[in-house]
Amino acid sequence: MSSAAPTNAAEYWDKYRPHRGEEPQERPAAERFDWTGLPGNGPGAEVLGDPKSVLDLGPAEGENAACLARHGAHVVAVDLSPAQTARARTFWKGVPGLEFVHGEACAFLDQDERLWEAIFSTWCAAWFTDPEELLPRVRARLAPGGVFAFSHREPIVGQYGAQVMGGKWLEGRETELTVLRWQYTPEQWADLCKRHGFTTVQADVIASPEPDRLGTLLVTARA
Repeated sequence: MSSAAPTNAAEYWDKYRPHRGEEPQERPAAERFDWTGLPGNGPGAEVLGDPKSVLDLGPAEGENAACLARHGAHVVAVDLSPAQTARARTFWKGVPGLEFVHGEACAFLDQDERLWEAIFSTWCAAWFTDPEELLPRVRARLAPGGVFAFSHREPIVGQYGAQVMGGKWLEGRETELTVLRWQYTPEQWADLCKRHGFTTVQADVIASPEPDRLGTLLVTARA
């Protein structure tokens, strides 16, 4: 993979976590669904209930999607990065009921008319897509009673709304690429979800076990 600075969002995610070098990589264990990025911290797949059809927006290496598929769900996982999509397909080849699709989240939701019992995003598409664009599309693709759940890093106080993303492939380089992430307080996310037709919204911060680290904000909402 080239060390050149990325020039578009897909290239950025090709390079951003979880790229760990050029050598063959061992696939994740995918033994437990993880919302926080810290194994064993916070709730697991029970947040989604027991859905039979699931859409994962931004699977990266695909461990959460694979975890659900191993427990009997039919899972489609859509990622903007061709490199991460290819890696996930390699890792989880042969797992029944699991499909990885290369595509942008809003475009996929516009084009694929299936309804899903659960849609989720862990530290990915729901964090890096304008909620005014994403939320109505997600709402339109949830089956009645379906759940939408997503997580992202606990926001720094005062840094709400669209925030410019940093990263070691952006720092100190002359590039016009700007990557944004949308982050809000639990109350702000609840208001946004309700305004777009969701009900039974719950938004909470899961504290990090490391006192000096920010926690994870987890939002769940129903159709």
